[in-house]
Amino acid sequence: MGYHGGGGVNVMDLRTVPTIDVAGASAAVAAGDAVLLDVREYDEWMTGRAPVALHLAMSELPGRVGELPRDRQILCICRSGNRSARVVAWLVRQGLDAIDVRGGMTAWAAEGNPVVNHAGNPGFVS
Repeated sequence: MGYHGGGGVNVMDLRTVPTIDVAGASAAVAAGDAVLLDVREYDEWMTGRAPVALHLAMSELPGRVGELPRDRQILCICRSGNRSARVVAWLVRQGLDAIDVRGGMTAWAAEGNPVVNHAGNPGFVS
């Protein structure tokens, strides 16, 4: 993620980050056990997101990590899973309980979960 001083992520970290499938993520969020954190950039978020998701772009994370809940799991999602895996590796090293949603928003939408745009209308994953 471009973080300095021990915040970098190596390939081994990305292979070993904890993951959850879309169905499990959806169920955990619905039960209140987890928060869905969308780490995509603002323009991606505006065109299509899970209605239940919080947004914190990966590029803003180092300065805003204190805003994340510590009382629930943080399920990270991006478009396909690459960025969110990097975020999870970093969050775990910060002491947070974070898990990567396999397949990202592409899988979320493909499994029939709702995707809305900035106005609450049907959206699309970009």
